[in-house]
Amino acid sequence: MRRNRMSYVLAGLLLGLVSAVFLLPGGPVVAQPSTPTAVQTGPVLDDERNTVDIVEQRGPSVVAINVEVRGARVNPFDEIERLFPNFFPPQLREQFQTPQVQQSSGSGFVVAEGELITNFHVVEGALEGTSLELKAGASVKVVFPGSTEEFDVRVVGANPDYDLALLVLDNGQTMPDSAVPLEIADSSTARVGQKVVAIGNPFGLQSSVSQGIISAIGRELPSIGRVEIPMIQTDAAINPGNSGGPLLDSSGRLIGINTMIVPGMTASGSAGSIGIGFAVPSELLLSTLPQMRQGGLVGIYATSIDIENRPRIGVQVLPAASFPERAREVLGMPDYGMVVAAVEEGGPADEAGIIASTFTATIDDVGFPAGGDIILSANGTRIDEIADLHAELADAKEGDELELEVWRGGEIRTVTITLRVVAVPRTDTP
Repeated sequence: MRRNRMSYVLAGLLLGLVSAVFLLPGGPVVAQPSTPTAVQTGPVLDDERNTVDIVEQRGPSVVAINVEVRGARVNPFDEIERLFPNFFPPQLREQFQTPQVQQSSGSGFVVAEGELITNFHVVEGALEGTSLELKAGASVKVVFPGSTEEFDVRVVGANPDYDLALLVLDNGQTMPDSAVPLEIADSSTARVGQKVVAIGNPFGLQSSVSQGIISAIGRELPSIGRVEIPMIQTDAAINPGNSGGPLLDSSGRLIGINTMIVPGMTASGSAGSIGIGFAVPSELLLSTLPQMRQGGLVGIYATSIDIENRPRIGVQVLPAASFPERAREVLGMPDYGMVVAAVEEGGPADEAGIIASTFTATIDDVGFPAGGDIILSANGTRIDEIADLHAELADAKEGDELELEVWRGGEIRTVTITLRVVAVPRTDTP
């Protein structure tokens, strides 16, 4: 009996102790987790270190370009609309066309002290007609990384064929010391699969970086000048606003100028990257930079819009390659060159003895011009399409001589033409 009473006493004491723990202020004592501390990221892998070095060294030379036009909307997707006219819904296209003060953004980079390169289509909307003068109320400004200061720039020269424009700082302004000219690589040595880094201003987000590889080389695509040029294709993310920014190799050298994308649609309904972007090869920049520095529009497209003041041959032509193979065989004609379809009376070609087709040959129920001259080369350059002929005339002046290799009836001869301005030109006639 006494043992049972003792058990009850001990049980009561134990229950009281447990109750006291829960009734005391603060409740039960619970172990608290320790506060986490930040640790260093990494380790940085070799390829990551390479990208970081490129960005740190070349990033200060990449600028944001802000374009403003009063009274007219600058459509940042103009190039996409041109290549894919039905990509955007009608209501979105109408929004683009609403007159108002509008800003658009692009990218650019330092090519020499005081000089920057961007895409022509980035600044084209702010320019007056076919000149490089700004429209009334329009402005083009650049912002260097790490700063909010806007620098005024002038468009000095442009080549629409390659969609390139040369800008210079205005009003005696100078670039930051960190903005050094990019070293330019020989893009003809680029290889599919090699690493590339894009730096730019996509959607206005300054100094954004993306990385990828060269997906293809020599993609023939029409430029803003309507001339097909061999683009570099990359899967590095390029979005609206990247236009004009550099595509760099693993040494941080310029290998291309980011120009256009095959657009996808983001969740917000705007165009975005799907991993198919294109860049103008750096070798084309090198070839046209001296011309752009001389000022004005240069290249084949520039020649075509200023043709009334340019010397010409005075012929209408069509590619021999456009003739079916059977027609070329029957007529015994070459498979390249430009068939002379018409000659302007009294023009340079007429005076030099160039003749147009003299009859129409019917082959497989189709008529083909025949019996005239076919221009095979100009100044030693093989002519495959009309753009090749225009290229030979791009820098010509009145009185210059053009040496043509001409095929007629199976015989080839050399004809020298003295170029001059023809009074009533046709825009489709070289």
